[in-house]
Amino acid sequence: MLLLLLLTPSLVLCDTNITVVWEDAPSTISPLVDMQNKINDLWLSLLYPQLYDDIFKANRTAYACCAVKPSSKLEAEKPQVTGSVLFKQGYPHGKLEVIFYLDGFPVNSSARAIHIHQYGDLSDGCDSAGSHYNPWKVNHPHHPGDFGNFEPQEGKVRRFKLNLKATLFGPQTILGRSVVIHEQKDDLGKGGNKGSLEHGNAGLRLACCVIGTCKENLWDQHWPKVPAKRKRMVIKP
Repeated sequence: MLLLLLLTPSLVLCDTNITVVWEDAPSTISPLVDMQNKINDLWLSLLYPQLYDDIFKANRTAYACCAVKPSSKLEAEKPQVTGSVLFKQGYPHGKLEVIFYLDGFPVNSSARAIHIHQYGDLSDGCDSAGSHYNPWKVNHPHHPGDFGNFEPQEGKVRRFKLNLKATLFGPQTILGRSVVIHEQKDDLGKGGNKGSLEHGNAGLRLACCVIGTCKENLWDQHWPKVPAKRKRMVIKP
């Protein structure tokens, strides 16, 4: 049964933009979609029982977080980046939303790349997190955790992104994997070499963290700090 659940597509995503307020799925769904939804519920309840319970306590919404710390192998003169990366996703039809709340970049800093990496192993600093998480076996920048470039303002990153390809649900969940903040800008696969198609030539790993489930209070605490222009992207007219 477990093997069947792992092989079954675990999430059917709608094409509409996610909003701050959860919107229920259409009341009329096909028998196939209904069956997939029931398998999703069973899959979650068996493998992630606490997340399953939390989703329904939080108005059918899952939350995850990642406490960013400098790599243990980082040289002292390098930027010491700290902060949080917060995740939110409506179940089962929502698309992933992420808040990036980071400090410790140099003032007037250039853009830095942020990606999801394969492993939640930080035993050798951020280097043991592995390569980019790439369940689809595609070239960079088409991995689900290729978040792109972030340009710090006065040494800080305060960004919100939505409609992301990564997911908290199913066999391709990003739970237990890591977020890595790099020293350089992502060339977005345009560098003309092998590294560009694997990791965007983003350079040294400055900081990282492991993604785990959490309650909604962290999201609620950081959401008011997101710049207003970002909030307007998800508020319904």
